[in-house]
Amino acid sequence: MKQLIIMVLLSGCVVPVWADTISTDKTDFAPISTAIDDAAYDIRYYSSNNFTGNKINGYKAPRAYLTKEALAALAQAAADLRAQGYRLLIWDAYRPQKAVDNFVTWINDPNDPGDKTFYPTLEKSNLLAGNYIMAKSGHSRGSTVDLTIIKKDGGFVDMGGTFDLFSEISHPDYKKITKKQKQNRKILRDAMLKAGFKPLESEWWHFTLKNEPYPDTYFNFDVE
Repeated sequence: MKQLIIMVLLSGCVVPVWADTISTDKTDFAPISTAIDDAAYDIRYYSSNNFTGNKINGYKAPRAYLTKEALAALAQAAADLRAQGYRLLIWDAYRPQKAVDNFVTWINDPNDPGDKTFYPTLEKSNLLAGNYIMAKSGHSRGSTVDLTIIKKDGGFVDMGGTFDLFSEISHPDYKKITKKQKQNRKILRDAMLKAGFKPLESEWWHFTLKNEPYPDTYFNFDVE
């Protein structure tokens, strides 16, 4: 392991952001498919269908990895949801540090607007300052997952908002959605909390294992 410094350009100033340690050791990681055989995948950062409008560094295959501890907990949530008639749709899980660096580089490029539909009411420069995008992401610690639920036949479940929409609409407790949309969010949230995950109060789709095994380590191996 070694120390990592990310140099972030904010308002014309170079700011060092320290990660505690960085590692390329993937021994304690496994693909989600090894424990949950009915999950569906739409790995957004492997494609251009994300806020940058481009494929992201470090995503060499449309796969999703988690630490084995997080994956065991996610399998519990999947079983709970399966009994209710749902299965998981995974958007992102482990995220290499190089991918996060890619996000920061994009934010600091004034000539690349990316896909404005993901931040319709914000200025691009506000995404980092407003903590919509972080220079250090829990995803890089390997025990965070972005997901939703779909019906067993693959049918759509309406959550009242889309993945990576940088807006208050994405807050789990957002009030201006329908009763059914609120209930759908609650079904996912309840199953994830019961399995040992904690939510993020700005994104209804984002959950981190409470007792994550690597709280101070940021990983940087490719998703392949």
